[in-house]
Amino acid sequence: MSKQLGKRLVKLILGLKQSLSRGQRELITASSVLVFVLLLRSIGLLQSVELAALDQFFHIRPYEQPDNRITIVAIDEASLSKGFPIPDSIIADLLQKLQANQPRAIGLDIYRNLPAKHGYEILVNAYKSMPNLIGTHLLANNENYKVPPPPKLDSKQIGFNNLLYDPDGKVRRSLLYWHIENKFYESFALKVALLYLKAEDIIPKRAAKNSEYLQLGKAVFTRFRGNNGAYVKADDRGYQILSNFPKPGCYASTPDSCGFRTVSMLDVLENKVPENWIKDRIVLIGSYAPSLQDFVFIPYSSRLMEEAKPVAGIELQAYFISQLISAALKGRPLLKVWSHVGEYLWIFAWSYLGAVTAWRIRQPIHSIVTIFVSCCVLFLSAYLAFLSGWWIPLIPALLTFIGAVIWITNYLAHMQEELKRSKEFLQQVIDTIADPIFVKNEQHQWIVLNEAYCRFIGYPDTLLIEKSDIDFFPKHEAEVFRQQDELVFLTQKPQENEEEFTDAYGKTHLIATKRSLHKDAAGNFFLVGVIRDITQRKLMEEELKRTAAELFRSNNELKLKEDHLRYLAYHDPLTGLPNRKYFAEQLYESINWAKDNKLSLGLLFIDLDGFKQVNDNLGHEMGDRLLVVIAQRLSNSLRASDTVARLGGDEFTVILRAIPNVQVAAKVAEKILANITEPIVLNGCTTKVSVSIGISIYPKNSIDPDILLKQADAAMYRAKHLGKNRFELA
Repeated sequence: MSKQLGKRLVKLILGLKQSLSRGQRELITASSVLVFVLLLRSIGLLQSVELAALDQFFHIRPYEQPDNRITIVAIDEASLSKGFPIPDSIIADLLQKLQANQPRAIGLDIYRNLPAKHGYEILVNAYKSMPNLIGTHLLANNENYKVPPPPKLDSKQIGFNNLLYDPDGKVRRSLLYWHIENKFYESFALKVALLYLKAEDIIPKRAAKNSEYLQLGKAVFTRFRGNNGAYVKADDRGYQILSNFPKPGCYASTPDSCGFRTVSMLDVLENKVPENWIKDRIVLIGSYAPSLQDFVFIPYSSRLMEEAKPVAGIELQAYFISQLISAALKGRPLLKVWSHVGEYLWIFAWSYLGAVTAWRIRQPIHSIVTIFVSCCVLFLSAYLAFLSGWWIPLIPALLTFIGAVIWITNYLAHMQEELKRSKEFLQQVIDTIADPIFVKNEQHQWIVLNEAYCRFIGYPDTLLIEKSDIDFFPKHEAEVFRQQDELVFLTQKPQENEEEFTDAYGKTHLIATKRSLHKDAAGNFFLVGVIRDITQRKLMEEELKRTAAELFRSNNELKLKEDHLRYLAYHDPLTGLPNRKYFAEQLYESINWAKDNKLSLGLLFIDLDGFKQVNDNLGHEMGDRLLVVIAQRLSNSLRASDTVARLGGDEFTVILRAIPNVQVAAKVAEKILANITEPIVLNGCTTKVSVSIGISIYPKNSIDPDILLKQADAAMYRAKHLGKNRFELA
């Protein structure tokens, strides 16, 4: 259980480490590409491409419902037949005919700052009678470039028609407010839109969440800043917004009928225009004549494969007005951009995706398909965001994605080239070595094998290359090999391990494998393993172990025999007590020990009283049994440090070590006398014996062992003569 858990833990740690290493490469690549692309973007090199991509989104967006709220009265080339500039009387007649049809607002987008021919007074009277008329003028800081508004027209009915041009000459932004010389001005499109919305009870006010922004009905108009979207340090003076140009549908099945409804000025003067095209609508009057050159380029002007087609200035104003009204009334999305942080994260995400795609999908066909699908997803995401009113980076994200793919692809190609060189070098080196050697990659596949290894395993290298252990070895062996390989990849330190190895012929070898990790110039890791066949060595070791075990067993038997012989030599075979020889050695050692430690020693000589009668009456067998009982009682009467021995027959001796005085020896003798005189049952017969004890003391009586023994013996005989069952001191 613990072994399996250890294997899983090693696999988990190795997997995390390899993922971290791979993730670091991907992260570094993605970050590097991101920094490069953002640098290009910051200096404006991507601005024109991003704006062109935005234009294509406008082109492919679906048509919206035709905007019936706006009708354009075109001053075309035929209308100029009335003269140029068009006489004031003609303009007055045009305005009166339009007003008769009760439009909600009239926008006059032609400059009328000077009287034109005849009818000026009539035109002034028309101005005064038309509160729903909005005129225009051109603002500029330089007086030479200004175009004043129509004289006699109320200043509240004047709006500027200045346009904001991008570097490619197109108009993509709308200017709502402008301050010049501390004066506040509103644009022509905003004036007309507000006049129309007034009937809907919609008036301009500050947005609730941001008081700097304008709110009209359902829409909050986010103010444009110089670095919004693809722009780099664009002029953001005044209150600008990004224009989400509508794409009005067609009134009929012909393409010419698409866009805003347009009628000729002459048709209006000749009463050829239906009343419902004008009533309660916005009527815009402006130039359509090519000779007047009042044309601009907008996102709809150019296509990829077609020549650019400009739109009339009055049509551009219609786009602006339609956008403002639709946003206020219906909440039509306005064009907004993400924060810089949001854009950077978006671009980085695609850079990282490109790195991951190239790194983890190595098969060319799968990689190409994945890249194509990813590009389609990127384009679709940006397009859907555009339809929702968000302008998110497409070109930078695409560049970082492709850049990361190219970077990783080149890196992988470099790795493969270095891998090829490394394999060739390793092959040349290991073929000169007699030991079996293998080289594996990070996927645990063989990539280089020397001839010795192929001979050892029994398979040709053509069959083994790019295969793994599990394909050729038993499962339990392959698992051990893989575990050891993973340990080296994990620790990056050499490891040596003894393993089983089954060749192609089913023969199992015992091998010692030393594994080490190496890395080439491209960062490819190789696991190099060197094998030594230790089968014969292991067999010899096993034989030596068996021989050693046999010797150990023989030695044990000899020792046991030796111990038994020693026991027999030093012990009495009947009682098991130490014999005379052992007693003599112990007495000698005890006296030396007592001498070294300056202690006293007691020697007791014991002889049974009446033992001969027991032998005569009960037999020698009962006599022997009596001696065994006496030996046990003597042993039980002594300390563990004391020694009792049988000298022979019914004679016993006791060595009392480390006694403080003679009285201790006397007490021990009294205890022995009491224990011995206890009745003894032998074969159903109760008998009773006693002992006579003689005591000598070292060094009081003597320091010589033999003399001490003789003195104790003599004291014992005195005890017998004095009546037995007693002790006497020497």
